[in-house]
Amino acid sequence: AQGHMKFYPDRWAKTYDHWMTHIQDWCISRQLWWGHQIPVWYHRETGEIHCDLEPPADESQWDRDPDVLDTWFSSWLWPFATMGWKGDKAVDADNPSLQRFYPTTDLVTGPDIIFFWVARMIMAGYTFMGDLPFRNVYFTGIIRDKQGRKMSKTLGNSPDPLELIEKYGADALRFGTMRSAPLGLDVLFDEKDVELGRNFCNKLWNACRFREMQGGEMEGEIDPMRLTTDDKWILLRLNAAITEVKQAFEHYRFNEATSALYRFFWNEYCDWYVELIKPQLDGDATETRATAAAILAGSLRLLHPIMPYLTEELNEKIFASSDMMITEAWPYPVALPETDSPKEIGFVINLISDIRYIRAEMNVPLSAKPVLQLRGASDLQTRSVEVNRAALLRLARLEGIETVENFGSGTARGTVDGVDIGLPLAGILDLDAERARLEKAIAAVGGEIEKISRKLDNPGFIAKAPEEVVEENRRRLDEEQTRRAALEAALSRLG
Repeated sequence: AQGHMKFYPDRWAKTYDHWMTHIQDWCISRQLWWGHQIPVWYHRETGEIHCDLEPPADESQWDRDPDVLDTWFSSWLWPFATMGWKGDKAVDADNPSLQRFYPTTDLVTGPDIIFFWVARMIMAGYTFMGDLPFRNVYFTGIIRDKQGRKMSKTLGNSPDPLELIEKYGADALRFGTMRSAPLGLDVLFDEKDVELGRNFCNKLWNACRFREMQGGEMEGEIDPMRLTTDDKWILLRLNAAITEVKQAFEHYRFNEATSALYRFFWNEYCDWYVELIKPQLDGDATETRATAAAILAGSLRLLHPIMPYLTEELNEKIFASSDMMITEAWPYPVALPETDSPKEIGFVINLISDIRYIRAEMNVPLSAKPVLQLRGASDLQTRSVEVNRAALLRLARLEGIETVENFGSGTARGTVDGVDIGLPLAGILDLDAERARLEKAIAAVGGEIEKISRKLDNPGFIAKAPEEVVEENRRRLDEEQTRRAALEAALSRLG
């Protein structure tokens, strides 16, 4: 059966091969009161041994071995014994469950029992069923505390899953833990991951409720020829998410699937698409409403394996579906005509992000609304700005947008996708005071960088200081250098 079974991660296949290559006899008996009693009888007078599933005819003259088969010996029958296996080929051939589910597809287990359980199930499968018991074996990592220690009652470092579920919800626990669990690696448990899962659940719920409030059909047909640039862009992003999640699931990289869904739904759909289309929703936006509903329907199906409870509830309440979501088909990419929407919306997103960054760097008050000046924009970029003008004004907090040949003094400047941008701030900020503030902050940060660098350049400090202290100083040095670079960039924007 070489190549018929795969291990994830595949490095555990070497461990399996090592066990099987150097296999030795092992003791299968245990002195316990539970389990399968060993089917061996000893004759009281002659000492003869009788080994059979059935006792000897004159059972009164025989004593049965008091030991039981060990847990793993019993467990090796699990893939088929749980489905009514009788050990009779003729009888088992008429067992629909056994015929349908043996061999099964996946086994999920821990790498510490590769020989104790996995290998023995494979042995039993070939011995009693004539075929391997499963096609894939997924090995989970060990969940540890933030210090890397195993969870244990003695240390008191093991959270109660029921308490976490009561506090955050079952789906939040699944989503948060899965997102932090790379294939085959141990997981350092942090309750903040579960809190992130709860926040994502809330985001999903609120996004579905927002779309429901806009009215219109929740499962209307989409006309590709009437889609806006925003609609085409988010549908392409959904297509990319479907492909990425499918590939991650196929390779058992569940954390990558979860991270891809988080990025698509929270960042691309909620943070950008929903915000970009809000100005359109006040008018006739039938296709946009249909697109938003289609994105939500696809997202629920992608999320269902990870968040089964919430997605089932939303499917029933928001989409009024009477069918269980677990029976729904996996979403497939939407066919779209060729479009420049990725470049157009990508430019708008980068533009808004850079404007927000400049405002934060320069301490521009939220109430202030400067005019955005553009220089050197292409026809496609100009069209993208015009189409999304209302969203740009609202999301970047602008008074207006204009094209210029040159920037005047007191203009904070930047470059986005090859386009020069400017925000005239002379009437909004005291530019001399702002320049002085930035220069003072740069000097202060430079002094801190010099102090930390001297410490890290001292061999005596590196040799004597605890490792965590050295690492903390390295972290602080990185933070201060990043901060200085941001301050210098802000100063350079003033020209």
